[in-house]
Amino acid sequence: MPDDPELIPTELVGPEPALWMPARQLVWAPEPRSRRSLLVAIGLFALTAFSTLAAGAQFAAAYAANMSPGFDRFFADYFRPFAEPRLFLSGIPFAVTLLGILLAHELGHFFACRRYDIAATYPYFIPAPTLIGTLGAFIRIRSPIFNRRALFDMALAGPLVGFVIAVPAFAIAILFSKVVPASDASSLVFGQPLIETLLELMLRPGVPAAHLLLHPVGRAAWVGLFATALNLLPAGQLDGGHILYAVASERHRRISFAVAILLVPLAVKFWAGWLVWAVLLIAIGFRHPPLIDRWEPLGRTRRILSGVALSIFILCFMPAPFVV
Repeated sequence: MPDDPELIPTELVGPEPALWMPARQLVWAPEPRSRRSLLVAIGLFALTAFSTLAAGAQFAAAYAANMSPGFDRFFADYFRPFAEPRLFLSGIPFAVTLLGILLAHELGHFFACRRYDIAATYPYFIPAPTLIGTLGAFIRIRSPIFNRRALFDMALAGPLVGFVIAVPAFAIAILFSKVVPASDASSLVFGQPLIETLLELMLRPGVPAAHLLLHPVGRAAWVGLFATALNLLPAGQLDGGHILYAVASERHRRISFAVAILLVPLAVKFWAGWLVWAVLLIAIGFRHPPLIDRWEPLGRTRRILSGVALSIFILCFMPAPFVV
């Protein structure tokens, strides 16, 4: 997910413009990315590869035992692959799928930024000994964004590409998933987004969702879809907030505030994690950095694509992503 844009003007290219020169004629020189930042990005990616392989090994072990992953032994066994490296091999399907989806998401932002000469860092991954082995990835924007079209395309590119990669992976995983008797033994139940329900109805008709043990590739795709839903929340400076600002900047602050407030009853009713997101949105604030040219209209095609973004959000969103 892109970080909030730091609107620091870089040096102008060519002769200094006259005061009356229209804003659209200003050319901003993107700050060059250093070799050090590339090495940092590669190093973080390598560390995240190991942490997701370790998490994937736990998903693979649970799948081999015909069990859903749970908290009871997950973290106790998380570091076993570091002592027995052969166990990393079983985590490859999960890790490759998850890293592929996250990388596709961030590269969508990255190349959209390059198209519009927006200075942005390389994608940075965050390794962590969590249930999925990572806390996600981000890029940092370091130059102004010119107009609504550039903001919209940059914001939509990540979730759209990630979704396009995650859905086929999910479909393949559903086809190869096991049908096992329903069990209450697991301490963790994953929610079911609408896209998963639709894919199961099409690919495994007649199989109750509770009896379908999802392949680790599908669990990685599930994480990718969940991350897509989080990023598309229409608030603040999330991808969905950028899209909202591009479409209706005058309503951005009010809708962002409303989304933060609506997350509170969701936290009470379904998943306590929504409270964390509500606090984060309020802490970051609802002000969006201004565009250089905020008057140029977005255009009909991109307004239609904003409906596509909303549809993706609906397909991926889960009121209760986790039940412990």
